[in-house]
Amino acid sequence: MSDIPFDLHALQAFVAVCEGGSMIEAARKLGVTQSAVSQLIKSLETQSGMLLLDREFRPSRPTAAGRLLTDLAKDLLEHAQRVNERLIDASRSEVAQIRLGGVDSFSATVGPALVRAISKSAREISLWSGLTPMLSEQLQRRELDLAVCTESTVNDTRIEQHLLFSEAFVAVVPKKAAEEIEDPKELFRQLPLMRYTRRSVIGQQIERYLRHIKLDAPRRFEFDATDPLLNLVAWGMGYAVTTPLCLWQSRHCLGDVTVVPLPESQLGRRNFFLLSREGEWTGLAEEVSGITRQVLEQQISPAIMAALPTLPKDAFSWK
Repeated sequence: MSDIPFDLHALQAFVAVCEGGSMIEAARKLGVTQSAVSQLIKSLETQSGMLLLDREFRPSRPTAAGRLLTDLAKDLLEHAQRVNERLIDASRSEVAQIRLGGVDSFSATVGPALVRAISKSAREISLWSGLTPMLSEQLQRRELDLAVCTESTVNDTRIEQHLLFSEAFVAVVPKKAAEEIEDPKELFRQLPLMRYTRRSVIGQQIERYLRHIKLDAPRRFEFDATDPLLNLVAWGMGYAVTTPLCLWQSRHCLGDVTVVPLPESQLGRRNFFLLSREGEWTGLAEEVSGITRQVLEQQISPAIMAALPTLPKDAFSWK
């Protein structure tokens, strides 16, 4: 990538000399010394490799190249001024555009509350759903401003990662089956396991946890989305290992399922991380963190606890 050939301050000084007719007048207009104006114009001539002022005249006059540069520079300086004014307006009032990304369960549950809360300070808001690896790449490519992911996978030191919260993995069984068979181990033996695909982060995390607690089940059903997986559990087709937020995402199924707590373990929780670029969107990141906790504490957690009383008390954690 080549260097930018002109310095805006030098261009501004040159135009001021040409319009004012002298370096003294240009210095007065810009509020700098005559020596500073002279140095800026010399640096401009060095950068361009052209003589821009004919100094044999008193006061100096622009050369042919100087006259052309004056005309072109006026448009460039006016555009730079408009850019600066727009940035100032945005910082004083509202941000032009905010692009958020989140894993599906987060975007579908906490996402609407986030959009509503920040809509007062942004003209345009985008909320994209996707898998953690894709969201991380989009953030690094500057296609997203903030991303909420479920695994800390970014090795770029320019990306800041903050733990938002965690949630426990739980087993979900058909309500009718749970009424007939009280022993969870027997339920797991009789029903097939509805799995998340191994291509997803949640699928990989659950598989690690199942191996850790020695819950072995034949691989028969596999899904890349929560809705079909929990629909089949609600219909009595099998059981699943999922999370409270995923359950709330598919809350139309809650009346037909029962939660069975699983053994506690560090591997038995799913962490949510807020990713942002270092030094950018600091205020927004803090706002997203605060809104997320508020929504989970005051809305989602009480509602899902009421619908599923056997959900663990530490279903959500901010430790």
